[in-house]
Amino acid sequence: MSEMPFPTSDQAITRYLLERQAREHPDDLYMRFQDGSEWSFAEALEQAHRAAAALKKLGVEQGDHVFNWLPNGKAAVRAWLGTHMLGGVFVPANLAYRGSLLRHVLWLADAKVGLVHRDLMPRLAEVERGMLEQVIVIGGEAEPIDGLTLHGEAMLDAPGHAGDLAKPLAPWDNMTIIFTSGTTGPSKAVMCSYAHMWTFYHAAMPAMIGREYRHLAHLPIFHSGGFGCLYGQLSNAGSVVLVESFKTDQFWQIVREHGANTTTLLGAMIPFLLSAPPSDDDRDHSLKSVSAVPYTADVKAFTARFGVGAFAAYSMTELANPVQSPLNPDKIGVAGRLRAGQHIRLVDEHDIEVPDGAVGEAILRCDQPWTMFTEYYKNPEATAETWRNGWLHTGDLLRRDADGDYFFVDRRKDAIRRRGENISAYEVEQEIRAFTGVKEAAVIGVASDKTEDEVMACIMPSDGAEIDLKALTDFLATRLPHYMVPRYFRLMADLPRTPTQKIQKYALRDDGVTDDTWDREAAGIRLRRERIG
Repeated sequence: MSEMPFPTSDQAITRYLLERQAREHPDDLYMRFQDGSEWSFAEALEQAHRAAAALKKLGVEQGDHVFNWLPNGKAAVRAWLGTHMLGGVFVPANLAYRGSLLRHVLWLADAKVGLVHRDLMPRLAEVERGMLEQVIVIGGEAEPIDGLTLHGEAMLDAPGHAGDLAKPLAPWDNMTIIFTSGTTGPSKAVMCSYAHMWTFYHAAMPAMIGREYRHLAHLPIFHSGGFGCLYGQLSNAGSVVLVESFKTDQFWQIVREHGANTTTLLGAMIPFLLSAPPSDDDRDHSLKSVSAVPYTADVKAFTARFGVGAFAAYSMTELANPVQSPLNPDKIGVAGRLRAGQHIRLVDEHDIEVPDGAVGEAILRCDQPWTMFTEYYKNPEATAETWRNGWLHTGDLLRRDADGDYFFVDRRKDAIRRRGENISAYEVEQEIRAFTGVKEAAVIGVASDKTEDEVMACIMPSDGAEIDLKALTDFLATRLPHYMVPRYFRLMADLPRTPTQKIQKYALRDDGVTDDTWDREAAGIRLRRERIG
């Protein structure tokens, strides 16, 4: 049997939750923003109705998709709540998208209406925009774009009401599309139901959300971890501190000023925080617990220095946190144990289970329906490939020890993780191949001096071609998010191949950063996130 009953509509649906919390806890704090302004539950409901009325004027109806391309802040929250008040599907996108990646996600979004920050509008002008017809521009005026009708942000402030729904919403209805990095192909659109997201943050993280918790939300809303904590706290009448992004030099100040007592720390965040010199103030803060992935030796050092508890876990956008640990597990690298209602097998390439101690691909299913992702939107082939033999195939390699603890080992899928961002090697390779003189390219992850991976491109020039790597870097910086542009470049006369001419990436990974590798950062070229707003 499952650990928890299937959620009711009143427990899981954003509109019903917000109405109930505003009725039962009208004056309680729901959201505090970085500038110190606040919304109670009653105020959040009012903002939701105003945003819904604005979207309704633009033709948004129940079931429609609404595109959100905004940094963390009030406008992004209005976009989410307004969309859900109308029974629409919220579709947030990575702020770093541009070029072919942006065109691809707009095609997948199937949204006629969007909310976009002014600074991002020039990128929209450069690509095909799928169904997008109307845009509410946030942050100021934008230059006109042929084929788009632009509206000012002020329309979100006008009094209004969402009105009645055409039919009641149910937990199995779609609530959001989250774009996840491509593995062997372009990025996929993960279709999530209300029950899926509710399970992730209500059933799977009981010690991180609730009335007594104030969650510091610094992950972007276009990530499941960023969006989900806002929803999770709404479902539990808890509060959230929403900031634009994680910043090492501001982290503890924000925690102290806003009284945050939980948060999520991914990848390099913990090493960055540990890099600050020890201080007498290290334990002068309100933070009680964090979700820390991966659970490294640095996490143990972090908990000891700052007096904060840490949980480990294994999950992905498609899942609902099936593996989790107790507070402060002893084993370095552990992800945790399987929670009730979840089923996991570690298998070989033929779906045959491997013994304890051996490494296998994690495949999963669960007792409750609708509590894992339903499909990759507009990609039935990928959906069928993932759901094989009645199990969801993660592409991730794990091992289980004799105690029943699971450890993440590696990714079978061809993805790279750099500073909390999943990167599709395929998408980077496609852009490199578009540069004059490139015949073939293979992108791999190599060890970072911080944590996780750095991106390395192994390039085979066309016959007789000479490739200027600085010019290639400049080229990629205009076509890829900053975090996807490789740090390392290696020019090779040929790439290692199988008898069927497939590139042997494992051989390139074994070589790593060689003496003939060009490091753009050593050459003084550093790319940073573009600040929006």
